[in-house]
Amino acid sequence: MADSIRVENVTKTFTKRYQRTLKQITVAKMRGNPTMAEFNAIDDVSFTVEQGESIGLMGLNGSGKSTLLKMINGVMRPDTGDVLTRGRIAGLIATGAGFHPQLSGRENLELNAAILGMSEKELARKFDAIVDFAGLEDKLDTQVGHYSSGQSARLGFSIAIHVDSDIFLADEVLAVGDRPFKKKCLARMAEIRDSGRTLFYVSHSAGSVRRMCSRVLVLEEGRLVFDGEVDEGIRFLEYDEPAATPDVQEVLDDELGADI
Repeated sequence: MADSIRVENVTKTFTKRYQRTLKQITVAKMRGNPTMAEFNAIDDVSFTVEQGESIGLMGLNGSGKSTLLKMINGVMRPDTGDVLTRGRIAGLIATGAGFHPQLSGRENLELNAAILGMSEKELARKFDAIVDFAGLEDKLDTQVGHYSSGQSARLGFSIAIHVDSDIFLADEVLAVGDRPFKKKCLARMAEIRDSGRTLFYVSHSAGSVRRMCSRVLVLEEGRLVFDGEVDEGIRFLEYDEPAATPDVQEVLDDELGADI
């Protein structure tokens, strides 16, 4: 089977600045204190994803998940190494990413669809379905700057999910929005998974990763520390440790899983 995503010895370095103003920098230098430091958000990571695989990318906050996803999507480039992908990529890697707050929902829909590679004919054919999925018919001609974060996420996800793609990326898209919309998202992502497209899903939810993915990658401080079977990866992260009180989101995930 052909490779869909190939990540080879990829490193991405960022600079952390300890002072913001010229005065603070000057004082720090006079005192011999450091003013900045470099760190590897992604550190020599390599893996291959075959066409049609469903990958769950997991790890604690700050482990480098979103940075890796942005490099796969082409938003960022690695400082060293190579990220190779095959076919059209679609997905939502940030809530409301690419939306202009002074443009209406309709205008942002048309603009983002074009950026994601939709032709005018394709958009005309899918326009009503996108609006219906987002459930924002009454807000379509309102400036996106007046949308809530949940409404922006709904519109962004709806556009991305209707793009004919070979690879679908999702970064915690289900973390924003009401329960009915989360249920629709999970059901639609299951359709993508079953269609033979490659699914690359970033999530902290063990339940949704179990239902959506066939393999788990775990990042820790920018390094790939696990690549393998889903349940084993979740145990590696200790996400299945018993708790005195169930987390609200875990309960919701279980409920939604039972509905799908």
